Amino acid sequence: MTLLFIILRLLCQALTVAIFIRAVMSWGSPGRHTTLAIILYHVTEPILAPLRRIIPRVGMLDFSPMAAIVLLQLIAYLLP
Repeated sequence: MTLLFIILRLLCQALTVAIFIRAVMSWGSPGRHTTLAIILYHVTEPILAPLRRIIPRVGMLDFSPMAAIVLLQLIAYLLP
């Protein structure tokens, strides 16, 4: 059971890093058709899309990555 919690905690950390990198890449606009951008989109979009339906954009700002990171870190913290 401990191994499962370790794997879940590592998954939360990896998703946090992926969402952070995707958010930073969106500021600089390096191109949405790079391999890294496509991989990050496919990995993070299943987490961000439901949050975008709940949290509306404020002007040009999308707060769903920040909410996802907070939720993932909360989940990782609450795991035994």
